[in-house]
Amino acid sequence: MRSRYSNVFMLLAAIAAFVPVMGVDFLLDGYVRVRESAALQQSVDEIARKVQTSAYDGVAALRRILADSPSLCTPTFMANVHQQMEQSLHLRQVLVENADGVQYCDALGRPQAITALAKPLSVPGHTETLSVVRLGTLAMPVLQVTQGFGTNRRVSAFVPVLPTAAEDMLAGLKPTSSVRMTLTDGTGIISAGDSTGVEARSGTEYLVSEAFAGELPIRIEAAVPFAIVRADYAELDVSFTLIACMMSAAFFLLALQYVRRSQLPAFDLERAIAAGELKPYYQPVINLRTGTLAGCEVLCRWEKRNGELVPPGSFIDYAEVTGLAIPMTLSLMQQVRSDLGELSREVPDLKISINLFEGHFRDGTIVEDVQAIFGGSPISFRQLVFEITERRPLDNSVQVNSVIAGLHALGARLAMDDAGTGHSNLAYMQTLGVDVIKIDRVFIDMIKPGTTQVPVLDGLISMARDLGTEIVAEGVETEAQALYLRARGVVMAQGFLFAPALRPGAFRDLARALQSPPERAELPAPEAAA
Repeated sequence: MRSRYSNVFMLLAAIAAFVPVMGVDFLLDGYVRVRESAALQQSVDEIARKVQTSAYDGVAALRRILADSPSLCTPTFMANVHQQMEQSLHLRQVLVENADGVQYCDALGRPQAITALAKPLSVPGHTETLSVVRLGTLAMPVLQVTQGFGTNRRVSAFVPVLPTAAEDMLAGLKPTSSVRMTLTDGTGIISAGDSTGVEARSGTEYLVSEAFAGELPIRIEAAVPFAIVRADYAELDVSFTLIACMMSAAFFLLALQYVRRSQLPAFDLERAIAAGELKPYYQPVINLRTGTLAGCEVLCRWEKRNGELVPPGSFIDYAEVTGLAIPMTLSLMQQVRSDLGELSREVPDLKISINLFEGHFRDGTIVEDVQAIFGGSPISFRQLVFEITERRPLDNSVQVNSVIAGLHALGARLAMDDAGTGHSNLAYMQTLGVDVIKIDRVFIDMIKPGTTQVPVLDGLISMARDLGTEIVAEGVETEAQALYLRARGVVMAQGFLFAPALRPGAFRDLARALQSPPERAELPAPEAAA
């Protein structure tokens, strides 16, 4: 069974391993957006440059005509107009009119219909005004550059917005692109393609760029569907995906190797359980009246391959947090069956206490595990005592009560370990159906030589009697403590006064030695127990 810690690590490693694959689209999308946006901006800038060139050509031609003409509509004026039209690539018409629009003369010598498409706008830094009009039969709208002359005259030069057709604005752009040209006040001039993209101007579905024709109040906008430009990078997408897959596979393999070889506590402990490095040690429980062996508590020790012995305080809490306490307990129970099977047959009243953790009661399979391991073995269910700690009280849930009822149904007993150190009360212990109360050593340490009364300890003993439970004193280290406890009716005790936790062979030898007639010794001396 894998620990929750390693499972979480492997899940995170798998997610991290596939980040490159999942990130291919994100990274490639970003690359395409930057690259294609730059290309689109270049195209828009080129259109703006053409508009600016055409408009400024009209401005320059108009200024030269007025500079060389002392009066309007004279032969000299007309000659200057024709000269500028011959030299200019963009100038299409020059017109003289009054403020009311009455035409006096023009370069072509024939009236032409002029339809205004927008009101005149000023050009920053220039005395001329700019308007967009339809001139005669020209398909392309033209820019009317107008300069006042005197008090009631004005001269206008007409140049096409672009020297080519509107559709030519799409040259060099992707299919389904669109371009729109407007004045800064929003008045439309020309457009090409579907204008949906430039009207959206936001979101991720389109790439949109804009530019202004120099100082002129003219804006050019272009848009192209992102899906269209993205499709051109299909081969690069495949290449990046293959590279990302290889990176992901390499990272995941490294993560697997790391888990296998890692010295992190969760992984090292998981490996130790699988390798059988966690061993049961047995601390005797002595009958204070007879001095004989009543049972033992199974304690866990970590014996590493290099001979190092790791005390339980270094890993028990960690095992419980990571979920490794469950497979660890199963391994210990299997070893207990092997270590004490024969001894349990010789000593039918021998009680074997095994610690359970809060996770066992949430997992719910402990009852089936106990049946599978001890069913049919020399160790009977009635010889088993399962200890739960009061430091981490159990919830009074259906699952907890089901596990406790299942253990009781087998014939096993339930002990409350570390009694007095938690926050439980008499009602809590009655609800759980506790059979044995184990008094924590912190209360036993209160018994000093010559002590006649320890109120807290005496209260715990009284509470246990009220519950009708058996009492086991933990951490008994002096003869004075043993005598004090026996005088108050405590029969069972364990501690260094009798023996520390022993290896299986040493415990079996001690157990057989202690199976002696009561008259030999009511309370073994510490030296004899050692």
